[in-house]
Parts: sequence; C-alpha cells; structure tokens
Amino acid sequence: LLLALQFSNWIGDDEIISVNLHSILQWDTPRFHRGNISYTVQSKSINFPGDRYENVSTNLRLTECDISSLPAYGDYLLRVRAESENNHSDWVTIRFKPMDDTVIGPPDVKVKSESGSLHVDFTGPSSEHKYDKWHLKQYYGSWNYRILYWKKDSNTEVTRIDTEHNSEILSQLEPWTIYCIQVQATIPEWNKTGKLSRELCEQTTHNGVTPVWIIVSVLVGSVLSVVISVPVCFFSFLYLYRLTKHVFCPSYVFPQHLKEFLSNPPSGSQIFNPLPQEEHLFYDKLTIVSKEPQNQSEESGDEASKTAEHLQDSEQEDSNSRTVPASEKA
Repeated sequence: LLLALQFSNWIGDDEIISVNLHSILQWDTPRFHRGNISYTVQSKSINFPGDRYENVSTNLRLTECDISSLPAYGDYLLRVRAESENNHSDWVTIRFKPMDDTVIGPPDVKVKSESGSLHVDFTGPSSEHKYDKWHLKQYYGSWNYRILYWKKDSNTEVTRIDTEHNSEILSQLEPWTIYCIQVQATIPEWNKTGKLSRELCEQTTHNGVTPVWIIVSVLVGSVLSVVISVPVCFFSFLYLYRLTKHVFCPSYVFPQHLKEFLSNPPSGSQIFNPLPQEEHLFYDKLTIVSKEPQNQSEESGDEASKTAEHLQDSEQEDSNSRTVPASEKA
C-alpha cells in the first residue's frame, strides 16, 4: 500500500521544451523509489475525440522523451507514467500544440560595411529533421524579419525596421561610427515573435560620396599612365624584335666579287699559274797542259796561274748564269 501511494504521487510536474518544432517532453524524477523504473509516454489528438491514446515511447529509462515526430499542425494530449515490475503510477497529462507552443529561434545574421552603409543578411531559423532542414516559413506562411540597430556606447534610441526580404541595407548612417545590430523573426498571423540574434557590431566607412579632386586625380593618372605605357611598350617590342632578328637572322652581305667568282668558276683545274722552273746547266771541266821548255817554266807558271784564274772566273759566271730564269735568257 505504501508503494502504491508513492506511485500515485511519483511523477512531478512535467513540461515541454520546444524550439523550432524540435520538442522534448520532460518530467521530474521520483524522490523515493525501489527497483528498476521505466516510463511510458502516450499521445492523443484533440481534433478527433474518438481517437485513443497511442504509445509514443515505452520502457524509457530517462525522464524525457522526444516528441518531434508528432505532426506540426495537430493539437495533442500527452501523458506519462512510471512503471516498476507490476506497479505503475497515475497518468500525468499535458496539452501540446506544436505550432503555438514552439519557440522561434534566432536567425543567422551577417553584417558587412560598405560605402557608408551596413549590408545585413539573415537566414533561418530552420526546423531540423533526421535527413534535412526545412525553413519555418514553410510551416507558418507569413514571415517577416525585424532589424534593431543603434550606436554603440550611446544613449540614442533603437531604430527598428521590418522587412519581408532576407537582406537589408542600412543607409544614412554616420561615417566612421560603430553600430550594433540584432535581428528576430516575426509571424504576424500567429502573433509570434522569435528570439533575438546575438549582437553584432560593425563600423561604417566614409559616406560613399567621392570628392571631386579624387575623381580628377584618378582620371589624370589614368591618362598619364596610358600615354606613358603605350610608347614604352611599342619601343620595347621594337627593340626585342630587332634583337631577335639580329640574333637569328643576321644582316651580313657576302661580297659581290666573291659571289661572281663562286657562281662562274674558271674552266682550268689550276687557278694560279705555276712558278717557272729553274734551268739546270751542265758543263765539263777542261784542263789544258802544254809541254814547254824549262826556261819558260816561270812564264808557264804565270800562264798556268792566269789560266786557273780564268777558269775560276768562268765557273763563277756559269754559276751566276744558272740562277737566271729561262724567260730572261731568251
């Protein structure tokens, strides 16, 4: 009996935590219990009174149950009880309407500073399923975003912008000023407002109006660069062309007389006349010995000496005559 009374008050208050249609049913753990305890969760549609409770999950060991599998457009009664061997507690019932009870989470926001304005892009949130993600706009139909922005570290009022698009350009901002931004989803037909995104702060740049002197400077610089670069490129190309032509196709001209000589070679086998050959003179030496009286020996000796000198002179003249070419002799 004491065990039955404990079971009757075993389950405490339960609640449903649902964010972006991802729903978890939770309940309190018992203060005193014995043995192994399990839990059973059942659901029933209120839209169809004749329906019976059906098991969502049985034999649970944890004090929570994922009920995201229930259709989003339904209205349900959920109940849970504790079980231990042959005993069980009373049912604890809670009502759950996913589209109304779920909390819309914050969207993903990106901020970019450009030309004195802030470009804000935002997406989501999405409902997570087992295999893919579906944007919550597909469930609710109407969908808006609310943008809140203000100057950082100032007491100025927060500016609000509502838009149906996934991006917005915040213009007419002070240049070189830091602005903070938050975005949330709103669903007017369901009277629902989502959670705010995390605070993003970004500094603006100049106001986007380019001064005249900068425009003139850029224009003049462009013209000068074109005027200078075109001749430089032309002469550089011409120099490279001439250098390449000189290296691979030299402009050397062969002499004209050599061209004529090579084009009409002489008919003879020898180009130059041969040198004249020397004429060799052959001669015999003649010696005359005379018999004269002894008294004339001195004269004979003198004559013999004269004859020898005469022969030497003749040999000298003959040797000189050998060196004269035949053409000169003629």
